[in-house]
Amino acid sequence: MVKLICPDAPNIPWQDKPAGFANSPLWRYSGNPVIGRNPHKDVARIFNSAVLPWENGFIGVFRGEKTDGVPSLYLGRSDDGIKWSFDEDRIPFVDGEGKPFIPVYAYDPRLVEVEGAYYIIWCQDFYGASLGIAKTEDFKTFTRLENPFIPYNRNGVLFPRKVNGNYLLMSRPSDSGHTPFGDIFISESPDLVFWGKHRHVMGKGGGWWQDLKIGGGPAPIETSEGWLLFYHGVANTCNGYVYSFGGALLDIDNPSIVKYRSANFLLTPEEWYEERGFVPNVVFPCAALGDAATGRIAIYYGAADSYVGLCFGYAQEIVDFVKERSKLSESDTELGIR
Repeated sequence: MVKLICPDAPNIPWQDKPAGFANSPLWRYSGNPVIGRNPHKDVARIFNSAVLPWENGFIGVFRGEKTDGVPSLYLGRSDDGIKWSFDEDRIPFVDGEGKPFIPVYAYDPRLVEVEGAYYIIWCQDFYGASLGIAKTEDFKTFTRLENPFIPYNRNGVLFPRKVNGNYLLMSRPSDSGHTPFGDIFISESPDLVFWGKHRHVMGKGGGWWQDLKIGGGPAPIETSEGWLLFYHGVANTCNGYVYSFGGALLDIDNPSIVKYRSANFLLTPEEWYEERGFVPNVVFPCAALGDAATGRIAIYYGAADSYVGLCFGYAQEIVDFVKERSKLSESDTELGIR
């Protein structure tokens, strides 16, 4: 029996599996998209956003594509994780002295709790696309930390606890364009300032849907089978890029080692809000909420760079799916250092 090693969260969004559902352990919320177009003043689209339980409801950090085309991060709140209200202004980041320190642009956030503090990781301008990190304990003051890496890098994913005494951060080195390459790496830090012990986790390939590039999705969920990682993969078709997402299980003590990795996608664009939008044919996971008591998992994903969707699954069925369809390469199973 697969066990989720995380707090109980009985109020996460949930909808039972439709009768006769097959082909994947994940099913979509029938009310998708949960966030539509023009959701906020001067914001045309919200997508690729991160959510966590907070107090008696939920809080989220949302990628808001403003009507002038510049992406920024907004704070949102919800009682049920489905209906959202947003702060009018973008998140007021400050530096270590409390002075305003707003990113030039910011997009694709992840939101992770580690030892009682909450961390936002996003992609921003650091003389090129790179990663930013900020810390908050009350969702009122957001203090930016040192940028972990030089350009170019994207898809920063912080683990929800330290491993062997260090923080762990996954990333996907990139370039200044639409990255024609992309493997996932992992790095360690004792203090969230100095990063090293870089290791390769896994590369593109292993299925048509992830042949062009891959990148980490939500913070991994700790399970009795290892770290459950949802990640996106990109295929280059005759009609353009297609973003799907799949699953993998990483070794609990050495997460650079991949134990299982599904050759099949878990979710691929099939519904209108995934196939039609500002960037068509995209599903892009950024948040996964687990409930230890029931094994339920709710995943928030960006759809067609225009909407936010929800899908659901049980940890047992997801892990079984990944293990039964696993296809590993040599670089997946090695420690990741050469």
